[in-house]
Amino acid sequence: MLILAVDTSTRTGSAAIFRDSELLAEVSGHEETPYSTRLFRDIVLLQERANFRIDQIDVFAVAAGPGSFTGLRVGLTAVKAWAEVHRKPVAAISGLEAIAAESLAGRTPNAPAPLFIAPFLDARRGQVFGAIYQKISGGELRLALASDESILSVDEFLELVKTKFPQPVELASPTPDVLPAARMREILAGAHVVQVSAALAPAIGRLGFERAKRGDLVDSISLDANYVRRSDAESAWKDR
Repeated sequence: MLILAVDTSTRTGSAAIFRDSELLAEVSGHEETPYSTRLFRDIVLLQERANFRIDQIDVFAVAAGPGSFTGLRVGLTAVKAWAEVHRKPVAAISGLEAIAAESLAGRTPNAPAPLFIAPFLDARRGQVFGAIYQKISGGELRLALASDESILSVDEFLELVKTKFPQPVELASPTPDVLPAARMREILAGAHVVQVSAALAPAIGRLGFERAKRGDLVDSISLDANYVRRSDAESAWKDR
């Protein structure tokens, strides 16, 4: 099974190609080039590295949010078009779930895994996209939402982690510095924060493979974004 994974939810952005759970190649990089140009350039580079055609892809896995409104639209529109033209299914993956999965994947083989993981991502304006995920027991990479995915102030997110569960919750993010150290010490003394790679396409691809095995896929028409918050333009229009 060939899986093409795409993430345009953050500035870093990435794309990866898998054969089942095996990562064949990936492309990533933090830059200011618009995704409308950059995504297709990166896919061409990925094709050169792994020697595949888009019509050979069996499943498309894509970050469906939360994240950059414009970035998400570019990635989802591209995947919708490929899936429609080639009549292939899509695994719509939460970027926060990918962060949680990446924190688990980075562990040494015998290291104990936390039961609860709180992934978060910089949403700017002093806010974060955040949630709490629970690891489902078993050999496969599977996580379940234990709280809503939300946009929260830093203090609201830290309070969520503090009060939602009595068990220790591990925090994970590609942007851990968005949580001020002083507030961390005050609200969550001794909390453990894991920094994960900002290139989320590999985690999205692995989660996409697990979704495909379970048949948990959507078609191009059903694929939709989880923006969590409205775009700036929509917010300004509705606030008139």
